[in-house]
Amino acid sequence: MLRLAYFALAALLVAGADIPQVSHLRPPVAVPAQFPPGQSLPVLPEFAKAGEQHVREKKDSQVDRLQPASRLELVRYISGEFARVVKPLPGGKKGFRIKAGDRVDEVALRQAVANRGSVANPGDTVQVTRLEFKEREIVIDINGGGRQRTRWRDRIQVNVGGIPQVASSGGPPGLQGSGATLILDYGRPLPDITPEELKQHLAAFLDFARQRSAATNWVETLPPEFQQAIKDRHAVVGMDREMVIAAIGRPDHKVRERDADGLETEDWIYGHPPAKTVFVKFAGNRVTSVRQYP
Repeated sequence: MLRLAYFALAALLVAGADIPQVSHLRPPVAVPAQFPPGQSLPVLPEFAKAGEQHVREKKDSQVDRLQPASRLELVRYISGEFARVVKPLPGGKKGFRIKAGDRVDEVALRQAVANRGSVANPGDTVQVTRLEFKEREIVIDINGGGRQRTRWRDRIQVNVGGIPQVASSGGPPGLQGSGATLILDYGRPLPDITPEELKQHLAAFLDFARQRSAATNWVETLPPEFQQAIKDRHAVVGMDREMVIAAIGRPDHKVRERDADGLETEDWIYGHPPAKTVFVKFAGNRVTSVRQYP
């Protein structure tokens, strides 16, 4: 009987349970958000904008960096150029560092000249003989650079018309002073600059606007077709090495080979494939072919 009473009591409790009171455990029904006509909720707007901005900045930074074609133009129009010295050029293998766009540190310059001597003074005529491109700087060698090992006969001074000149084993006459190196520091990856902009960055030391007449006279002694090619900044068949340097500067690379007849040839390569690249082939001391790709 007692067991039956328990079952009956349980049945009454179940039957009398207030089922609606349990409904508060269910989550409330969400009310749809209301937007004005013609508007909708953007999907991940901040992430999309951030991604687009990153791609744009990356593209802009790549465009601003020195391009292969611009590098070729700098070699063509600066390497081999003559200039008049504006400030003393310190000697030494370390070179003298200048910051692009900033004023020259006169104290550091005087100290460098005092410690290492001046290899060329204001008014002297010099030649840019090499450009070396690094990540954040351009190394400019003048009259062979401060790192060269000169021979005794290269240091002999001769007088021509009362003007002291440095005897040279070849090339245009009229250069004064021995080798020096300037390091043009941009403080960031090399920007995409033009030859004129590079000349402006070097203007505190080198004036490219005025050249010694001896160098001009040397060009004027050449055959007319070579004079015109140098003026147009082109290498042509029949030129020798000095003429090519005067026309388009020193090459980025040199490759020596022997042809089928055993004759030694040398290719001067300007640029870096697949960008615009010029190949100047020498047999002996004369250009035998000039090719440009693309």
